[in-house]
Amino acid sequence: MTQIGNGNARHRVTLPDGSEITLAWAAVTDTGLRREVNEDSFIAQAPVFAVADGMGGHAAGDFASAAVVTRLAEHGGKTLVGTPEIDQALRLAVQDMERGTGVTDEGSGTTVTGAALGAISDEPAWIVFNIGDSRVYRLVGGVLEQLTVDHSIVQELVDAGQITREEADTHPHSNVITRAVGFHEAPIPDYRAIAVEPGMRLLICSDGLTKELTSYGIRHFLVANPKAEKAAKQLLDAALGNGGRDNVTVIVIDVLKVVRPAGARRSDDGELEYA
Repeated sequence: MTQIGNGNARHRVTLPDGSEITLAWAAVTDTGLRREVNEDSFIAQAPVFAVADGMGGHAAGDFASAAVVTRLAEHGGKTLVGTPEIDQALRLAVQDMERGTGVTDEGSGTTVTGAALGAISDEPAWIVFNIGDSRVYRLVGGVLEQLTVDHSIVQELVDAGQITREEADTHPHSNVITRAVGFHEAPIPDYRAIAVEPGMRLLICSDGLTKELTSYGIRHFLVANPKAEKAAKQLLDAALGNGGRDNVTVIVIDVLKVVRPAGARRSDDGELEYA
């Protein structure tokens, strides 16, 4: 388990176009009640926030997740990060895994999901990315939306209409993912660009949280706790209280304020398109 970055109650970023964004965030992780080792790692260091959930056995999984967040952390402290930097960090992380100790013959791997502060067509944006079944959620105006799509067997069954979302949560293959970082394969993340809006809240989490809480439960704790630190802690405590069957990692990010230069525009639905 590797933790990079700490909580921050107020962090202001001035973007090249003159936009000023004020963020607050908190990050927590726990081994859970049934695992001996925490194979989750995270980075919470503007402009990059990410959670990696390692696989492949204690040493290998821990090493894989650490490799990913360590490479992403090389962009910590910058003003903006784009998809080329994220792609490169993930490719280098796979190379690090292949040179690492504790790797089995089959290799090691990890899921990863996160959000990086970037720009699309000169507009400030969250660049949301994921590989595997760790997730990013957005809360705006009390409405919770899952921004990432799981790379998993059960998600494919849901998409095909063979099982419901509720059945997926208890499916015997719920832990089987179809895409990962590592295992001697080139990483292929999905990307989504989201406009940065004042008052919005992002949740980045490993599946140790979503195994124990429904979307209704997640929304409850995000809405009930205005401070990121309190929201993150209560989500973690609730996951442990509901069984804590896996490692649990939670990052909560709040956009406290956005000041844009004159003439800045965005789409009504908050979605941005790559040029």
